Amino acid sequence: MSQTDGPIGPEDPLEVPRFAGRSTFARLPRRDEVERCDVAVAGIPFDSGVTYRPGARFGPHAIRNATRLLRSYHPGLDVHPFQAQQVADAGDIACNPFDLTEAISQIEAAAEELLGGADALLSLGGDHTIALPLLRVMHRRHGPVALLHFDAHLDTWDTYFGAAYTHGTPFRRAWEEGLLLEEHATHVGIRGPLFSPDDLVDDARFGFAIVTAMDLEEHGVRAAAEHIRARLGDAPVYVSVDIDVLDPAHAPGTGTPEAGGLTSRELLGILRGLAGMNIVGADIVEVAPAYDHAEMTCMAASHVAYELLGLFARRPAVRD
Repeated sequence: MSQTDGPIGPEDPLEVPRFAGRSTFARLPRRDEVERCDVAVAGIPFDSGVTYRPGARFGPHAIRNATRLLRSYHPGLDVHPFQAQQVADAGDIACNPFDLTEAISQIEAAAEELLGGADALLSLGGDHTIALPLLRVMHRRHGPVALLHFDAHLDTWDTYFGAAYTHGTPFRRAWEEGLLLEEHATHVGIRGPLFSPDDLVDDARFGFAIVTAMDLEEHGVRAAAEHIRARLGDAPVYVSVDIDVLDPAHAPGTGTPEAGGLTSRELLGILRGLAGMNIVGADIVEVAPAYDHAEMTCMAASHVAYELLGLFARRPAVRD
């Protein structure tokens, strides 16, 4: 197929078995193999900002490998994510594992360059520190964005051991830098113990709403999706998915697991309920394959990535 015939999709699993062929995301073409790109998928193998278990630097490779099982048609969204748009694997962003500040600058610069030749970026982490440089790039492209943050943790803390940049602080820094659209930021899946009641006071001061894991238990997926849609509205939306939003029974391979989380079905269901919203960028972070069992976590992450690609394909600009 030539580029003028339409998007180049994954290798055909009926011709090339899924365990063979390309090692790219979903066995898609590399970015340098296509003339245009609607969604670039980039790995960011960085985990120097973690506060407990390291290992998310190996997340991009594990997620890519798990995407071999993805197929071309998404029946839940009634869309072909790889035919409605050109998706390509942009490889990994190289960043300094010893200098966190330099790494943040490198991620920001690389994301900026990738978005010079693509409409949207799906980033595979890496730890949650990477969300800050990505949001900086989103802000330059779209202005302040609405943030939809799936996580067990708030990630709006101030510092750890005096360090301002860690995987627990990106959204406080983003708020301080004016990257977020006021009163349009929402956490989903929050649970577990906090350092202090002031954590919630600060978070509310930053304009975040919270759908806790127990809220979801009480009200269900549909109500959560409706609440999120009403809060985010028509704004450009950045989606950040920490895989520890899932219960450790569904995602054991992560750095800071918390009991009482979402099922993978609940997470996918909420994302599916966002069809038609203006999703401008997304990341999936904190997949640490060394702690995984039977590839459960990276399989869950691969399906989250597929769901996000379906949402990119259902955006108003793509449909129109």
